[in-house]
Amino acid sequence: MHLMKGWRVLCVVLGLGLIALCACGSESACGPSAGVVSRVVDGDTLVLQSGERVRYLLVDTPESTGGKLECFGTEARDFNRSLVEGRLVQLEYGEACTDRYGRLLAYVTVDGQEVNSLLAEGGYACVLYVSPAGKSRRSEFEALESSARRAMRGMWGRCSPVSCAR
Repeated sequence: MHLMKGWRVLCVVLGLGLIALCACGSESACGPSAGVVSRVVDGDTLVLQSGERVRYLLVDTPESTGGKLECFGTEARDFNRSLVEGRLVQLEYGEACTDRYGRLLAYVTVDGQEVNSLLAEGGYACVLYVSPAGKSRRSEFEALESSARRAMRGMWGRCSPVSCAR
């Protein structure tokens, strides 16, 4: 009887521990794993309702803010806005949590679609790799950009020169 009581206590303690672990699943070591987008800053940056600024990993869109409007900057911003503004997004972090401006660096997913990849694939963005952030997926994004260039999608067919191309 005494042994059974000990097992019950152990099961309750383990069960409470699992519940606590699941409740903490909304945060990663870098920041939130999800959030609602309060506003889109430009083609590659957003602000969550919680106040965090998120910069998309591995992509760089033409500028559309700060008095600097580059070719296809408005289109990139509007495309990003159409996908995420006011929506719940999931965030997945890479090898670095933040950039030098304190923005979270993440792959952003909405409705099962990764926005970073869509930007590169659609010709809205160039690849921007700043070591170590994005190292594990760099070649994947370079292939998406190359495909968009060859197909003359987005800015690759409309802008000369492309402002973010290096």
